[in-house]
Amino acid sequence: MTGAQEPEVMSTKQVRIAALAERFPQRAFTSLAHYIDAQWLKTAYLMTRHDGAVGIDGQTADDFARGFEANIQRLLEGAKSGRYRAPPVRRVHIPKGDGRTTRPIGIPTFEDKVLQRAVVALLEPLYEHDFLDGSYGFRPGRSAHQAVEAVRNNLMSMGGAWVIDLDIKAFFDTIDHQHLRAFLQQRVKDGVILRLIGKWLKAGVLEAGQWQKGEVGSPQGGVISPLLANVYLHYVLDEWFEIDAKPRLRGRAFSVRFADDAILAFSNEADARKVLEVLPKRFARYGLTLHPTKTRLVRFRPHREQRAETFDFLGFTYYWGKSRRGRWIIKQKTAKDRYKRGLKRISLWCRANRHRPLREQHRQLCRKVTGHYAYYGITNNIEALQRFVNTVRRIWIKWLRRRSQKGWFSWEKAAQLLSILPMPRARIVHRFT
Repeated sequence: MTGAQEPEVMSTKQVRIAALAERFPQRAFTSLAHYIDAQWLKTAYLMTRHDGAVGIDGQTADDFARGFEANIQRLLEGAKSGRYRAPPVRRVHIPKGDGRTTRPIGIPTFEDKVLQRAVVALLEPLYEHDFLDGSYGFRPGRSAHQAVEAVRNNLMSMGGAWVIDLDIKAFFDTIDHQHLRAFLQQRVKDGVILRLIGKWLKAGVLEAGQWQKGEVGSPQGGVISPLLANVYLHYVLDEWFEIDAKPRLRGRAFSVRFADDAILAFSNEADARKVLEVLPKRFARYGLTLHPTKTRLVRFRPHREQRAETFDFLGFTYYWGKSRRGRWIIKQKTAKDRYKRGLKRISLWCRANRHRPLREQHRQLCRKVTGHYAYYGITNNIEALQRFVNTVRRIWIKWLRRRSQKGWFSWEKAAQLLSILPMPRARIVHRFT
């Protein structure tokens, strides 16, 4: 396997696809599958996470690698001939931020992940030409922090706005397959690719030994699901807002979307209310429902006489505050639910691992705290970071004191321990201008 050469081969082909997409912006391409060959699949294998959870067949990356060449060839021939059968995804449930409810995640088999990765790599350069600037989720070279900063900077340039905080109920579970196929066929009419996507959509899920048919939705956790979600919302929301809605507005407006989380902002209140009235009908047309209480209109302007409204986006609360020079600026801090969720996970971990060696506990806790900083360490959020790490210290000591009923671990010993094994200092990782 010439692994070093294959990414370069894929990249060259992707540049070619991107050039075609730019040259023919209205064309639906009928011949794309020929780009996928054995080398393309080998690169997709390298791009696939090798330590992820296994699907219903229990196959690991190591299992796949044992008969690597034969497995690649079998996968390629099955995909091209139409004989490939997409296995159901294994459904598991992970806790949501509130700690009371769960989110279903679908785990494909390893070889299904490889084939899905190959198709994503094929379609990405095509759709990167079509997707709009306000879309940030699961796109190459784009991140959640860029989306967070884009919302802040646009709102600052407008001096505040009327903000629609959009929440779609169970989006990934309610994607309409018929509408999705129609959207895809505006750019892709290659039978091999459409057939594969259709098989993944229909594969269904296996949960507790029971198979459920895939009538609607695209399971979260699938490699191709984020791309399909972006295609769906590109047509349902992004393109509609930019081409149909904005020209009818009186004032300025912008949208920022990360997967199914979206913010629409307007300089004019009447514009905001008009769009908010139309949005449920627009989404219902494509089988989607806006959450009636979580979707809300926020008056997001600095106000001296009353407490200004706030909103959350991608784990951060946006609010108005004063700069060091006394000017009104937009700041962000860790959202309350994310803050509590992070501490709850730390507490559960400390409780379960309090009998491990102290240095091992310290090493793991430092990783968790550093990981928190890596996401929430943004400009103006230092206080929340310091509060987080201080609470982590107290949680750790609390569970260490319960290692023994004899009370051997005094507060003096705790202070001495923290001086020897300190937690990472709060720090800003992402600096916004």
